[in-house]
Amino acid sequence: MSQEQTAAAGASAPTATDDADADATARKMQVLEFELGGETYCVDIDYVSEIVDRGSLTSVPNAPNYVEGVMDLRGRTTSIVNPKTLLNVEDRGEASRIVIFDASNFQDDAAVGWLVDEVDQVVRVSMDDVEDPPMERGEFIEGIVRQEDGLVVWISPTKTVN
Repeated sequence: MSQEQTAAAGASAPTATDDADADATARKMQVLEFELGGETYCVDIDYVSEIVDRGSLTSVPNAPNYVEGVMDLRGRTTSIVNPKTLLNVEDRGEASRIVIFDASNFQDDAAVGWLVDEVDQVVRVSMDDVEDPPMERGEFIEGIVRQEDGLVVWISPTKTVN
């Protein structure tokens, strides 16, 4: 179909700026920012199911040291992980919130939540602002997000507990 026929049919022909806008949108994603030991971290919002207040946890004998316990969340036993232990973060501040992850992202459909000091916000980040993780810590760390007010460590929740 010629451009004249396309215009006559009421559709606009794609332009180079349309392609650039599509690329810019495709390279942005949303992350949930939270605090651990006075530092800001984030995870891809697509992994997050919900955020709940810290309730009482039941300790599990012989569980790995990073598992704080389990809780009943809407009839499902959910393992609560302390990412400070996994990431060797100084344990300052009281963990007040739990970020619950979508179980379909984990092996065996495991229900998992992270104990965090505070949940900050959901922000849109450009993949152009994400740098590779430093040194050998890439096992858990997806990258470092550069923002106007500092750096944010991007963590993959599925790599920390599988």
